Order: sequence, then structure tokens, then C-alpha cells
Amino acid sequence: MSFAFPLAFLLLPLPLLVRLLPPLSAPMGLRVPAHVLAGVTPQRGAGRGVLAGALAWAALVLALAGPQVNRPSGMIPASGRDIVLAMDLSGSMERQDFDLDGAPLSRLDAVKRVASRLVASREGDRIGLVIFGDRAYFAQPLTFDVDAVARAIDEAQIGISGRATAISDGLGLAMKRLVASAAPTRVVVLFSDGSDTSGKVDAVEAARLAADRGIRIHTVALGPQDMETAPKTRDAVDSETLRALARASGGATFRVRGMEDLERMAAALDELEPNPSERPPMLYRQSLWPWPAGVALVLLLLIGWRRA
Repeated sequence: MSFAFPLAFLLLPLPLLVRLLPPLSAPMGLRVPAHVLAGVTPQRGAGRGVLAGALAWAALVLALAGPQVNRPSGMIPASGRDIVLAMDLSGSMERQDFDLDGAPLSRLDAVKRVASRLVASREGDRIGLVIFGDRAYFAQPLTFDVDAVARAIDEAQIGISGRATAISDGLGLAMKRLVASAAPTRVVVLFSDGSDTSGKVDAVEAARLAADRGIRIHTVALGPQDMETAPKTRDAVDSETLRALARASGGATFRVRGMEDLERMAAALDELEPNPSERPPMLYRQSLWPWPAGVALVLLLLIGWRRA
């Protein structure tokens, strides 16, 4: 417990000091015959009245001092971090080469499972979602409503933005929104399983531009085969370009070949960009002055009733 105005306790001895002051004038007396006073009995309970008055004054002073306690609000403090997820919705994301509990799973469904759970846990960050194929557009603007972003990820469908892979266009759109942000930390997380086939600018150059603007890019290369080891494999991921993207912007790259790699990626990303939900909740000060004020009111009413 703390007090908003602790100096108010200096008022506690005020009634005693007033009582010790000499009277301003001599008290006036009244002569009464002795036989009149014979039937008068001393007033009882005067001591209790003084005690009640002292307690009422102490309660009033306590209320003036403003007692207060800190309580958790249940709200997560804002982290000051803006994160845009750039998600590849090209045709190759339909490939069912992921495995979950023995059942085949498409690359897109695997990303949806992990990304939506990752986003929903990041209360305190502002999250946005860019999806890209031939074209790129914002499926969800930057918002603290992480549940809305998670729903937008779950509702993403292949084909709504074309079936090619315009990585640089997706990056450019994400960067355009982040450049205008005043957040001290700005991050792009890029999920892709292919190479940049229809972008209008070089993706690595876009990453260097992001670094100049203080934007960090983490890349996630999806798929069991990559162009380095199996260049002739259909839908092989250009992991070297995605590594170069991350390196140029000061970010990290993750090579994901299955669900276990995706889970590890999510955990590693939480270490690189600490999850704000793990921070202690915000505190607020709850004022307690009405309680001593109420006690003082009850005591004063009791004193008045006894005198009446």
C-alpha cells in the first residue's frame, strides 16, 4: 500500500493542539443554587464520545492521505513492435508433402496451423498480413487484434492473388506499410516455397532497402527440396535467395522441410522477437480512500445521534 498525499498525516495531532491552546476569553460562569444541582447526575459515556471523535478524525485524515494499492490489470503492455507476415499463396503451396500424425498435409495448411497459433499468442504486438502470388495485397492491416489476423490467415486461399510467386512485390507492400510506422521495431516474416518468378524488382535489393529503413526480414523456406541440391525438382524452393534476403536485412532464415521444423521455427522466432505476452501485466492504482471516509461518516453520524 502507498499514499498519494502522505503529508496529510501531519494533520493527525491538530485536534490535540487546538485543545491545548489557551481560551480567547475568560469563561463565563452561571451561579446556580445548590438545591438545583442536587438532582443532577454526571453525564455518562463522555469518554466514549471523545474516543469516537478521535477515531473519526483519524479516519478522515487517512482518507485525505489517499491510500492506494497496485493491482494487475490483466492487460498486456504494448511492445512497440510492428510485425507483417508475408505469406506465399502461389500454386506450389498446394503440394501435400508435409506430414501431420501420419496424414499428408499441404504446405499452405501446415503454415496456417503454425502461423495462426504464433500470431494469436503475440498480444501486445501490432500484426499485419500480406498475401502474394502474381500480385500482393494486405489481407489484414497492422492491428493489435491478433485474433483477427489469425482468422485472416485461416481464411487465406490459393488463387485469390494469382498462382505465380512475386516475392519482391509482397516484400515491397509490407515494407511500404512499415516505413510509415513510428514503431521502434519493425519486422517482416516471409513464408515462401519458391523462387521469385514475377516480381518487378530484385528481392535482395528490396531487402537491402528494408535494412536502410530499419526493417528486419526473417525468411522461412518451405519444402523438402531446394534448388541447390535438386535444381530440376518441380516446386523446389530457392533457399539461397531467401537466405540472402534475411542476411541483407539483418534477419534470420529458417529451412523448413516438415511440421517439426515449423514448430522449431516458431520457437526460434519467439527468441529473436520476444513474445510480449510473456511480459508482466500492466499495473493500475486502486484508490482506497472511500473506505476510511465511510468509517468517518458512520462515526460522525453516531456521535450526532447520541447527542440528539
